[in-house]
Amino acid sequence: MKRFRNGEIWGFEAQAPRGPADGVVLGVDGGTTSTVCVCLPAAGPLPDPLPILSRAVGGCSNHNSVGENAARETLEEVMAQALSKACYSRKAVRAVCLAVSGVNHPTDQQRILDWLRDIFPNSVKFYVENDSVAALASGTMGKLHGCVLIAGTGTIAYGFTEDGKEARAAGAGPVLGDWGSGYGIAAQALTAVMRAHDGRGPQTKLTKSILDMLELPSPDELIGWTYADPSWARIAALVPIVVSTAEDGDEVANRILYDSVQELADSIIAVVRRLRLCGEDGKEAFPLVMVGGVLEANKRWDIGKEVVNCVSKIFPGALPIRPKLEPAVGAALVAWNRSMRELKDAQEADSPRISVLQ
Repeated sequence: MKRFRNGEIWGFEAQAPRGPADGVVLGVDGGTTSTVCVCLPAAGPLPDPLPILSRAVGGCSNHNSVGENAARETLEEVMAQALSKACYSRKAVRAVCLAVSGVNHPTDQQRILDWLRDIFPNSVKFYVENDSVAALASGTMGKLHGCVLIAGTGTIAYGFTEDGKEARAAGAGPVLGDWGSGYGIAAQALTAVMRAHDGRGPQTKLTKSILDMLELPSPDELIGWTYADPSWARIAALVPIVVSTAEDGDEVANRILYDSVQELADSIIAVVRRLRLCGEDGKEAFPLVMVGGVLEANKRWDIGKEVVNCVSKIFPGALPIRPKLEPAVGAALVAWNRSMRELKDAQEADSPRISVLQ
């Protein structure tokens, strides 16, 4: 281990045992709203149900939202908490998969890898990915094949082929247009309220619904409310109001949701076409994992169902999956699968080769 970071966070290790000989793996799902870390045994095969040794939850770890220092602190805290709850030290860790929103470029990955190497022993295997990888793996038991749509505070569509090719669409943040995300839906609703107030757009029930929820006397007060704390998650929290107003028959709210459905479907369609997940005839089956609060079917207006209907018209082989595992477990399974595969490859490379003379 090169050096210790944040002695207070890791202070529990003075009493923690080294851990089992086979060790543990950590999976982290880092998002704009929250960050979750789970700890699994490194030994295999893993039974069903999965033996989750511990789970820890923290705040936002998207460096684009809270800054790099705050994001790293959150990530370090949840990993330390997970190990502490499982009563293991860092010496027990065999592999870590960090799947974090905002990791969009090899330079992002390299910065996090360098930071991780300062925290853990040199023997630990690290896998740094976008959070969409964890979401996909949560629906495919760690197998990276198919397409995943995440629609929560932000949105992204990500796909993998079985031979390792990958592609993405959206996920560029609110400034560059994460339309269809919770933030995108809520921002359009706020805009619609202001347009109606100015006389630039049609009247909408969203005005009363949003003002009542925020306890504001008039649309003019929305300006101060919005810019007092324009965090993405705070704005996205208005989505349930938009959905309930659409269910109440409001045309403006319904148009926002229908446009968002099309945006989300277009992201999936773009990824599937680029990777040819649908096969040459466009009808081949592939997993379509659906993750995120925007897609949860808890209302009559089911955004996730409408997205699947749009996609299925073009790709009838799409197999929608609502994961039963949370994305952090998916990240842990990625760490487990990759580390086991690398171990197997190393063992096969070291094994003596016997040649048979004819």
